[in-house]
Amino acid sequence: MSELGIGLLYGGATLVAMFSGMPIAFALGAVAVAFMLGFMPVSSLDTITQNVYEEMASITLLSIPLFILKGAAIGKSRAGQDLYLALHAWMRRIPGGLGIANVFACGLFAAMAGSSPATCSAIGSAGIPEMRQRGYSPGFAAGIIAAGGTLGILLPPSITMILYAVAAEQSLGRLFLAGIVPALLLVGLFSCYAAWRYRREYVCAQVALARDGTPSPFPSEPPATMREKLALLPRVLPFVTLLIGVMAALYGGYATPSETAGLGGLLALGLIAVIYRMWNPRQLAPILTGTLRESTMLMFIIGMSLLYSYVMSYLHISQSAAQWIVGLHLSRWVLLTAILLMVVVLGFFLPPVSIILMTAPIILPPLRAAGFDLVWFGVVMTIVMELGLIHPPVGLNIFVIKNTAPDIALRDIVWGVMPFVVLMVLAVVLICALPGLSLWLPDRLMG
Repeated sequence: MSELGIGLLYGGATLVAMFSGMPIAFALGAVAVAFMLGFMPVSSLDTITQNVYEEMASITLLSIPLFILKGAAIGKSRAGQDLYLALHAWMRRIPGGLGIANVFACGLFAAMAGSSPATCSAIGSAGIPEMRQRGYSPGFAAGIIAAGGTLGILLPPSITMILYAVAAEQSLGRLFLAGIVPALLLVGLFSCYAAWRYRREYVCAQVALARDGTPSPFPSEPPATMREKLALLPRVLPFVTLLIGVMAALYGGYATPSETAGLGGLLALGLIAVIYRMWNPRQLAPILTGTLRESTMLMFIIGMSLLYSYVMSYLHISQSAAQWIVGLHLSRWVLLTAILLMVVVLGFFLPPVSIILMTAPIILPPLRAAGFDLVWFGVVMTIVMELGLIHPPVGLNIFVIKNTAPDIALRDIVWGVMPFVVLMVLAVVLICALPGLSLWLPDRLMG
């Protein structure tokens, strides 16, 4: 059978396995083993464990369960609610300040936890009810949290970027730095939209009140006193200090990414023990078991994805696909657009982890040949994969919000996130037009 036929059969078998409802790790592993039996020497089966081990024997991957531990410690405590309450108190006087506070809370919590679903759940459980009590429409409130949660895979420590660094053989430190300015750009865009949308809903409510006496859903509340603001800071500053300290250890050259992850995990456990008195085994059990469960699941997906990519490479599927793409002689921007559209479509059905590990062998060689900086592309690809987290038909963050606020109709949540999808597309366009937005910081700090 020709390489084209094998490649089409490989892709078709993968889709059938995925849509059968089989877990992603089992689906990828089953397809890989089946094609090893059918198209590779029988002796290759003896090397499965060796190949998986060699691919996963990366010191960079060690940081994943440690960062998950750090995120679990933060996510299982009241850190998210305390962070949200402090930001709300300090930004209450700003029009739309509650929505902006939720965006900032999502950004800061994502930087500490490194998980989009965890951010949506932690901030949304407190933020959505508060916004709705203060007049925000259900879809608007849900959209702010769902979109803010996507910052979890862009801000360091991002597990998605760790995997991309391994797949693309790029510096993890440069990738982390490259994601900071685009993340701040998204925070700014989301905040501006939140302020504009709040003002628009507020004006509509005032017009309805003047026209027919419809009560305004926006209550008037006094601004927080300085005493109230200062009283909330002690519960927030330790976690912000944790974030700054971990980043300083990494970029100051004091620790490797894996050592930084271990330091962050231990410090997070120490902080929740001191601040929230979470130190007995019963309280720590959900944190440790959750870390083990998520780490095992994720590492199993990584291992099977790497085996899947190995079989793809052995059968020359990835090389042939890359050569075919290069042979089309597309202009570099048409090539980039086509690849990003493919990533968007894959994001409707697959998590970012699978997208990176499955597509990297195919898309990175043509992009490298076209002269694109792979660190820059990693940031662009990450933002595009974020679209999949809030875009139907799957949209993981959409269903997390639905679980957090079950009384909000799914239709309202979907329509609430669509403006943020547009803003994320705008951010991608800006980063493509101005590559320095992502490369300035790593070039300045790391050369």
